[in-house]
Amino acid sequence: MVMRIVAQRHGGPEVLQPEDAEIGAPGRGEIRVRHTAIGLNYIDTYHRTGLYPTNPPFTPGLEAAGVVEAVGKGVTGLKEGQRVAYGTGPMGAYAEARLMPADKAIAIPDGIDDRTAAAMMLKGMTVRYLICETYKVQKGDTVLWHAAAGGVGLIACQWLKHLGVRVIGTAGSAEKADLAKRHGCDEAILYKEEDVAKRVRDLTGGEGVPVVYDGVGKATLAASLDSLRPRGLFVSFGNASGPIKDFDLGLLSAKGSLYVTRPTVMTYTATRAGLEANAADLIEVVRGGAVTIPVNQTFALKDARKAHEALEGRETTGATLLLP
Repeated sequence: MVMRIVAQRHGGPEVLQPEDAEIGAPGRGEIRVRHTAIGLNYIDTYHRTGLYPTNPPFTPGLEAAGVVEAVGKGVTGLKEGQRVAYGTGPMGAYAEARLMPADKAIAIPDGIDDRTAAAMMLKGMTVRYLICETYKVQKGDTVLWHAAAGGVGLIACQWLKHLGVRVIGTAGSAEKADLAKRHGCDEAILYKEEDVAKRVRDLTGGEGVPVVYDGVGKATLAASLDSLRPRGLFVSFGNASGPIKDFDLGLLSAKGSLYVTRPTVMTYTATRAGLEANAADLIEVVRGGAVTIPVNQTFALKDARKAHEALEGRETTGATLLLP
């Protein structure tokens, strides 16, 4: 028997409840993984609430690290006892152990511990595709990144700085702004106290930025669009403040022939080649020390409800882990 967290219905954090379950042997193409650390991500709340389609009952979670306990037929490249991590699902990570497709797992190399691996995969690969594919940043670029002190934001600030990019970030408090700066953010805007778009214009000589990375959603839409230079790209990759609805395409022309995209890591890692490319670049910058993965909160797996309450209450910074 293993303990896992199950949402019997959509709703608030209270729907997350522990239960015991049996897991069998892995089938063809599968592995059984005993988790050592599990990543908490904002997308988990979207699944819990039903914002992203899910069919209860289900076990949330897309990211974890652990040890391979058993290997099914047809699996190559992985073996029992090997350390692995994953960050693109399928759902089911909130469990002491699970079965999963072997082609979604990445071997963890020496030099990266399990907690780092569990905290970096989804968030780190998200940063990688955003800055290397969705908009390929160039040395000397200036970008705006919302929620710069969050789990994705702290990785992004470091990676962008490593690439020679100037980072303007937003944060909800002076403490979070300072944290972002310590991780490579050049300028931190306190969005509760300052006019974000005006500050961006001031910091860019009135020009605006070529790209805005926005994982916040509804609350930051106007500021994001108004911070872009003509023909700039608005990258909306999350909905922490709620989804953007009824978007008026006319705004794009009125504000300078802007572009908008709503990407997801699942698209960029849908093939094994795409997954390996994203993971390899992430592992390289982490092992090389250019990017550190700050794990600032941990919760027992059985306390997943409390972890979700803290995440949605904006009480967390950096990465948060659930520990079996």
